[in-house]
Amino acid sequence: MDEVITVEELMVPLEEYATVSEDATLFEAILALEKAQGIQDRGRRPYLHRAVLVYDKNKKIAGKISQTDAIRALEPRYQELGDSRSMARAGLSPEFIRTMLESFSLCDTSLTEMCSKGANITVKNFMTRPGREEHVAAEATLCEAIHQFIIGQHQSLLVVREGEIVGILRLTDVFMTVFGIMKQCRID
Repeated sequence: MDEVITVEELMVPLEEYATVSEDATLFEAILALEKAQGIQDRGRRPYLHRAVLVYDKNKKIAGKISQTDAIRALEPRYQELGDSRSMARAGLSPEFIRTMLESFSLCDTSLTEMCSKGANITVKNFMTRPGREEHVAAEATLCEAIHQFIIGQHQSLLVVREGEIVGILRLTDVFMTVFGIMKQCRID
């Protein structure tokens, strides 16, 4: 009989992940991510972290900043577009994207200027507040987590035990585990 893999076995514990306060700046968040990547155990977890978790005044995880969130924060007018995730799921042509860029005057300043201004933006103003659909129980099976990744099109899930966020499950780690099993099946 196959061994059941749980989410907890694959998650990155909260204490190993990059975190910042919701009052931190984008620059501070990027530094925290860089630091976490530098001290990461490359043997155990060969893939770099790609997000920063954000905690509130009560030291509870309140949000997440992905690489996309960080870059989106550099151009405040992206907020005028509404829910870009919903738009992306609809499928956008290159022509439509170019028209949006021109219509909303997106990126009409230099990247240096955008980065200079963006560095001081407070994290709570652009972080993503994950909904329940982005939470997975620590004791859930890998199959349950895979279902959440596929249906929700997430890059990571927050791992919860007894109502507290205790870690993060990354799609990269799930992918490597699944295809490691596939390779093993082909060898056997």
